[in-house]
Amino acid sequence: MSSLRQVWNEGATTLGAWLCVPSTVTAELVARSGVDYVCIDTQHGAIDYSGAAPMIQAILAGGSRPIVRVPWNEPGVIGKMLDAGAQGVIVPMVNSVAEAEAVVRACRYAPDGARSYGPMMAATRVEGDYVAWARDNVAVIPMIETTTALEVLDDIVAVDGIDAVYVGPADLSLTLDLPPRNNDDADSFTDAIGAVADACERAGVVAGIHSTGELTPRRVERGFRMVTVTADNVAMRIGLAAELESARGDGSSGGDGSMY
Repeated sequence: MSSLRQVWNEGATTLGAWLCVPSTVTAELVARSGVDYVCIDTQHGAIDYSGAAPMIQAILAGGSRPIVRVPWNEPGVIGKMLDAGAQGVIVPMVNSVAEAEAVVRACRYAPDGARSYGPMMAATRVEGDYVAWARDNVAVIPMIETTTALEVLDDIVAVDGIDAVYVGPADLSLTLDLPPRNNDDADSFTDAIGAVADACERAGVVAGIHSTGELTPRRVERGFRMVTVTADNVAMRIGLAAELESARGDGSSGGDGSMY
């Protein structure tokens, strides 16, 4: 299977899913849904390294591309997730050029960075030289989620080695004095995410964002090529609520009749 970076290099838009629940079963089922990537959230999800490593295996078994949102911009954590087989990392709260450069250093081997060599699981899944594979395929994805980052946005996306930037709508909204959600009814929010998409296009970097199924066509039209359409906990809650509503006779059917 081609890597996420290879797909982006071909000009394609990628749709993904988010995992917050520490379950290899959920990870494989989500991967088999047909999404282009599956992100394991170790920042806000209930998942640590011991949970993430087997989930990466499950995502690969399910035929998708595993990436990880790490808890913070810390090279030891970033390297450990890449060694476990993540094909990219999303790094939260990157607010300056220096912080963006630190993300790149943590993801790249010398001479391009300072990642320590020890790809215990990652190298077993690559034919040939893993260092060369990592240089060409590991996706470096800092998050843009504050007004501070927006002020230096063009400088951040210009950092050599960045493949994509990812918008966190909740934190971005909070710094815009808005509720922590997608706020498409607020000009300040739509202007901010539009600025990210435009800056990425100018720099030749992929624009990514946390979304919903309903909002995804709008995000893609605006120029986002990495769009997370749902999360395991969200899909589970919505699906269960729909089935319960249908069972009580309060609405239309919430599924196709299959228990699975």
